[in-house]
Amino acid sequence: MNNDTVSTDVLIIGGGPAGLATAIHLADTLKQKGQGQRILLIEKGSSIGSHIISGAVIKPEVFKELLPEVDISEIPFNAKVIKDNTVLLSENGHLALPFHIPYMNNIGNYTASLGQICKYLAVKAQEKGVEIYTGFAVDEILYKDGKVTGAKTKDTGLDHHGHQLENFQAGTSIEAKITVFAEGTRGSLAKMLIKKFNLSKDRNEQIYSLGCKELWSVPQGNIEAGQIYHTMGYPLNNDEFGGGFIYGLNDNKVAVGLVVGLDYKDPSFDVHDAMQVWKTTSLVSRILKGGKLLEYGAKTLPEGGYYAVPKLYVDHALIVGDSAGLVTMPALKGTHLAIKSGMLAAQTAANALINNDCSEKSLQQYEVLMKASFIHNEMHVVRNTRQGFAKGLIIGGLHFGTQLISGGAGFFGRLRTHADHETTSKVSELKKKPFRERFKGKLEFDKVLTFDKATDIYHSGVYHDEQQVVHLHIHDQEKFNAINIEEYGAPEQFFCSSEVYELHTNKDGKKELRIHAENCMHCKTCDIKTPGERITWVVPNGGNGPDFQNM
Repeated sequence: MNNDTVSTDVLIIGGGPAGLATAIHLADTLKQKGQGQRILLIEKGSSIGSHIISGAVIKPEVFKELLPEVDISEIPFNAKVIKDNTVLLSENGHLALPFHIPYMNNIGNYTASLGQICKYLAVKAQEKGVEIYTGFAVDEILYKDGKVTGAKTKDTGLDHHGHQLENFQAGTSIEAKITVFAEGTRGSLAKMLIKKFNLSKDRNEQIYSLGCKELWSVPQGNIEAGQIYHTMGYPLNNDEFGGGFIYGLNDNKVAVGLVVGLDYKDPSFDVHDAMQVWKTTSLVSRILKGGKLLEYGAKTLPEGGYYAVPKLYVDHALIVGDSAGLVTMPALKGTHLAIKSGMLAAQTAANALINNDCSEKSLQQYEVLMKASFIHNEMHVVRNTRQGFAKGLIIGGLHFGTQLISGGAGFFGRLRTHADHETTSKVSELKKKPFRERFKGKLEFDKVLTFDKATDIYHSGVYHDEQQVVHLHIHDQEKFNAINIEEYGAPEQFFCSSEVYELHTNKDGKKELRIHAENCMHCKTCDIKTPGERITWVVPNGGNGPDFQNM
């Protein structure tokens, strides 16, 4: 990777489940056909898994398809789900529902650290001849005659102003016959590709949720391995879509978290702090009592569903996994879809390479295969689920009920979405109590059960080189100050899961937003939720960011 230009047959950008599945299945398929093309996978994290975070409860069947030679017991799942509970929370109690919400039954699935799963898949990929390079950030798509020809890794050794330091190293251009974008949620390159080729034409706006997660060690008996809870209600109100999860793991560990749709209105809403309030409920606090915080992380998830999936192929390029928006609602499951999409992309790429035709017409096979797979079936039947809740839980519940009896259509057919950056209310227009008034007295954290962001950040292993250009770009600072700060109250200081944005009053009495990029968790909420889309997230230096171990 030190050469100015590297050539490969297939370049995969991203070492999550989608990218690794693409690599594994492509290597297997080419070998079966007597081929030996080069497959190169680039991951921006310091190691495979270091940027991977998920709940996670995983459907295992797709792993049998991906790795038919491997016994399912060899895959590093955690505990098999034996008890699955849905609970309605209130401030002072909880009620276990006597039924499962449709599409939410997890009995027989497995809890897991998705990061550990990815480490395992990376080993399998390397055994099959895939080249994997970690710690390399890719920030540019290469084109020739309007067609994708590969990508370029980020220049390093630049100071805050972009000036070259003594250790400057120009990025490497990686030329590929096919480039697969597997960057995960809100992939920065996939975002560029989708915009350049208008791949979301006639699609719904993609919308997202933000999930904050903590991994705990708890005393024996607090929760069984394989016992899981999904919670509804408190601390969220009717206008806030989301809920909590509690997953009992082996070795007396438990994963807890809160996931909230980013289409909420309150500019002061704070998912991290809402999770801390959620932990004070009787159910969650009992399970965590006597325990110890081990890790913290946050990530956005694409929730737009079937109608928000863009066109996933152009000349010489494919999009897979979360970058493609492949997540089902209301279960918020995407791992099995990511793996399957990677396998379908691999099948498409193999045929294109063998036929020496990587054109858009050739790669259209990916869409054909997708429509014939369980990905289409699972997403189509819930195609209107998430957007049905745009006007609150009560109306959303009515929509969901009609969708259940109409194969997903509901009363009105296709429901539209509004981008999350459009849904925030100005401070003066907010009609309900703001977040910090709602939970006055509950936002002082004891650092035993509840934690401030600074403490949680410490448990993420986050690191960024101090000498580099800030990777969070504010567009039109004057307009940002006049609108985002003065009219919206700087919602960035609240929605950021890792205290990157700090509202500061300078010596002239003017408010300004300070950026602490070193705290960034790479959740990309700012890129999604900032009013007016006035912040763009780009990749920092390779190897920077969180260093998740078991998330």
